[in-house]
Amino acid sequence: MTTMTCLRNSSAAALAQSRRSFLAACAAFAVSGSIAAAHAQGWPHKPVRVIVPFPPGGLTDGIARLLGERLSGSLKQPFVIENMAGAAGVIAARTAAGAPPDGHTLFMGSLVQVAVLPAMSDVAYDPLRDFAPISNLASTPFVLMIHSNVPARTLTEFVDYVRKQPGKFTYASSGAGSLDHLSMTLLCKRAGIEMVHVPYKGGPQAITDLISGQVTTYFGPRPLAVAQANSGKVKLLAISDEKRSAQLPDVPTVIESGYPGFRTVTWNGLIAPARTARSIIEKIAGEVQRAIKDEAFIRTLLNFGVDPIGDTPQEFAATIAADISVWAGAVKVAGIAN
Repeated sequence: MTTMTCLRNSSAAALAQSRRSFLAACAAFAVSGSIAAAHAQGWPHKPVRVIVPFPPGGLTDGIARLLGERLSGSLKQPFVIENMAGAAGVIAARTAAGAPPDGHTLFMGSLVQVAVLPAMSDVAYDPLRDFAPISNLASTPFVLMIHSNVPARTLTEFVDYVRKQPGKFTYASSGAGSLDHLSMTLLCKRAGIEMVHVPYKGGPQAITDLISGQVTTYFGPRPLAVAQANSGKVKLLAISDEKRSAQLPDVPTVIESGYPGFRTVTWNGLIAPARTARSIIEKIAGEVQRAIKDEAFIRTLLNFGVDPIGDTPQEFAATIAADISVWAGAVKVAGIAN
């Protein structure tokens, strides 16, 4: 046998082996795909765990329990709420990201875990790579409030007033890196004004000191603003959504007040681990969208102080991608990234 013949035989053998390996890989892939499809078709076949990144009793917990009750009824399996507080929700997000992608562990996430905390430090999960968005349940904007003694009736007047005395006036927040802090940071940058940040341990403490005049302003969540709308102790200057709120129809948006494109809202959405079967994602999203059409469900969300959304997985994914960019910029402006 010549050298050339040996080479031809060797190449043919190698080609045959490669072909066998390729066919085996295809068969394995087909089998795994069939198994995944079978699991998805029978989902849910046991209780579904819904991880909530905050303690019981808060807004996110309330939304999760409302939805869990609804899904338990429609999908004929218990949706069990598991509160996993700690590290502003990082622990819960990590746990959800690492859960088996079989649809039996879901995450009731908030904008903080998805777009803010990953921009501030290493959280050991990637919000785009490690999660599969299902549906954004509800959102709420922020309202710029000032103490009643401040001689301004509009955002324009307030900016002019503060600009003349840079560094003299203060704004409260519920903590460094909180959404109210970052919203005000973005507004100050857009308006070209300098104010002193005064962080508190939460929104209630911040609004209390605004009412008493200890701080000049607070860009706080809408429910706190609604509670003070008729108190006469604070003035509501602008809302951070792209349109006016039905709860505060006389309060203009920041956009209307001269800052095109300015929008900061927080949200709570249902998320699955990455690689969860698309059929499961779509099935849950469909149930959420049906719930959002129910008047009693909508009324309960409105009573929580949030705006119902119930969008598609694709729409929620687009929201997340946009918010990651916006809030990463806010963290950079605030100078709080590690």
